[in-house]
Amino acid sequence: MNLLRATGAILRADLLQRLRSPRYWLVMFSLGAFMWWCLPPADADYMTVVIGDSVRGRYSSAWVGMAVALVYSPLLSLAGFYLVRGTLTRDIDTRAWQLLVTTTMSRRAYLIAKWLSHLAVFAGVLLVGLVFALALQVVRGEDRHIDLLELLKPVVLITMPALAVTATLAVWFDLVPWLRRSAGNVVFFFVFFALVSVGTSQANRTPDATPPFPGDLHGLVDVEYDMSHRWPAASAVLAEEMRVRAAAEAKAKAKAKASAEKPEPGSRAEPGGDAANMETPGLSIGKLELEGRRPTLVDWPRWQVSGEMLVGRAFWFGGAFLVLLLATPLLDRFASRTSAVRTYRGASLRWLDWLLRPLQHGSRGALLASELRLVLRSRRWWWWLAMAIVSIVQLAAPREGLAIAILVAWMLSLDVFSRLVLREHDTRTAALVFTAPGMRTTLLVTRVVMAIGLAWLVTLPALLRLSMQDPVAAAATAVAGASLALWGLALGALFRNARPFELSMLAAGYISVQGALVLNTLVASQTTLAWHAASIPMALALLVTAWRQGLAARA
Repeated sequence: MNLLRATGAILRADLLQRLRSPRYWLVMFSLGAFMWWCLPPADADYMTVVIGDSVRGRYSSAWVGMAVALVYSPLLSLAGFYLVRGTLTRDIDTRAWQLLVTTTMSRRAYLIAKWLSHLAVFAGVLLVGLVFALALQVVRGEDRHIDLLELLKPVVLITMPALAVTATLAVWFDLVPWLRRSAGNVVFFFVFFALVSVGTSQANRTPDATPPFPGDLHGLVDVEYDMSHRWPAASAVLAEEMRVRAAAEAKAKAKAKASAEKPEPGSRAEPGGDAANMETPGLSIGKLELEGRRPTLVDWPRWQVSGEMLVGRAFWFGGAFLVLLLATPLLDRFASRTSAVRTYRGASLRWLDWLLRPLQHGSRGALLASELRLVLRSRRWWWWLAMAIVSIVQLAAPREGLAIAILVAWMLSLDVFSRLVLREHDTRTAALVFTAPGMRTTLLVTRVVMAIGLAWLVTLPALLRLSMQDPVAAAATAVAGASLALWGLALGALFRNARPFELSMLAAGYISVQGALVLNTLVASQTTLAWHAASIPMALALLVTAWRQGLAARA
């Protein structure tokens, strides 16, 4: 009873604190409104949740509930981590934890309450998404019969176990000292994609295959199996898609065989395409252009859940809870290491003093030199080593490696761009710093110059190399670096939090590695240059407004 009472009290206090922030309401309704795009009308030219090339269920309660579950499971697992994390770190850094341990509250109750608080925030987002989905079910009018059980079933069984794992990781990342800040945000981004691939890339998708246990974290393989193997209404359409694919594959192999050299005596010809041996048309989540095709709609009023799937989903949920409890005996040890205790005093870097000596003659130059020392002296030895390796790669690697090296250099400076304007907020020194006349404007200008200078400094080898080989790409790299620095400062000042910019940068870096233009300045350099140049005035305006009305004005 004491455990329940303590858990309930901490959960209530934590939730009330979260709900006071406009950020949570903004994210909640933005993600909820996202369902409007995810459930397009039948005459739209795209689909979002589809089996095969063009099959989906009519918008019944079961189907819109499944769409909410499948879309939100990976989306909220990624974005939700950055939304909920930080509450344990705040308790530790503000010494609230030391007050809590003087009460009768147990460590286990504290961790469970924080975990449940994360899940409650996720449930709020899901609830808003379900309300939008239910409204769309009525508006689209394909099946207006409302069944709340079928609406909720996919969300509870598919999405909540995945979000339970995210909530557990958020607790652990708040506890482990070196994962509490930007490094943890970067590490989770890669952990998320590693978890997405577990159970999906190894799944056997041939017609007679059985779903693996416990399935993947987001339940995609289980749902894909149910829909493509146990969906009689769509089986004829899916079989036709498989027959067409098999015919196309056989035709391609025959063409390749005809153009190849004559096979040696005794060798066997490769068989052509066979629908029986092909993988079944899979489940696709994301925008699928129909390109003139009409979607095939099938009735899907009820989702038949198998026992194997229930056990698999229970495995993920129970595993998340057990991993959470493993943190209980380590809680005091982690909580004793606050950010203030772990503040790194930094290296002396005497060569930096020599380099910055020309700036010491004026007050603004001295301020810029001080800002540079604060940033560079706090860098660890591994940061300097990584930057040295990246610089060599920028000079010597082929063009593809050069593009990645530029991205890595910016990622290594991610915390500077995102946290530079938050220093007075984090250290609670704003009331002291801004007492100097004109300091609000002077400090902002100094940090803008320093951030842009750092973005150029970490890519200096690439800029020198490209200026001789490809001047347009060099200009695109310089302008993109300035744009990143300004957007980092602007979003930090706007949200008073580094996570929105860090998540945006990681996502942009990920798609740029795939060849997108966002941060890859070597692909369509002129277009990238134009886009970043156009975004700089917007970032500057946002930064000045947020700085004056937010961080500096509160001092």
